[in-house]
Amino acid sequence: MALDPTILSDDSYLSRFDRFFHRAEAVLAFAGGLMIFLLVLLASANILGRWFFSMPVSGYIDWVEQAMAGIAFLGIAYTQRLGGHIRMDIFVGALHGRWLWFTELLSTLIMLLVTLVLIYGSYLHFYRAYEIGDSSLDIDLPTWPAKLIVPLALSVLALRLILQIWGYVRALIENNHSPVAVPLIEDVATVAAREADALGEQK
Repeated sequence: MALDPTILSDDSYLSRFDRFFHRAEAVLAFAGGLMIFLLVLLASANILGRWFFSMPVSGYIDWVEQAMAGIAFLGIAYTQRLGGHIRMDIFVGALHGRWLWFTELLSTLIMLLVTLVLIYGSYLHFYRAYEIGDSSLDIDLPTWPAKLIVPLALSVLALRLILQIWGYVRALIENNHSPVAVPLIEDVATVAAREADALGEQK
């Protein structure tokens, strides 16, 4: 059972922005999960309709293709806030103090630059689809709403990365061992203890 990493908070503006913004990220992640649920219902209706009535859902593939953008991108900022993306913890976890925060800051800056490039490219892709009236092959669903999800979700990710950069800069300057608004790396023993506590609470 995977648990969220430790995210500390205090009364600073950074921490307040972090908590407020996390609520918006949670709404987007919920929307992505809702899309998955609706897609499961659609797939069930498609299979049952085909088996019992020889009437599959019209444009099923088109609906699945449109939902993929939301499923893949709506939870991306939420995951970043929790430190859930793939990373080299085995290397970063060996660092301490200012070296740790410098490494985290550098990697987050690089991620922000890549994200900004992706926002620009995905927005152009959306705008081109909107201008030419691009649609799906089967039932002519307009593709621009799904393509708009990508730059919007990436923009939310960029704001999350800016908040984390703020947190890492603050930790680097203050040499703070317990910074707020950033995911803290925990050793294996700590994670195992938290998981055992969580399982004990469920019994």
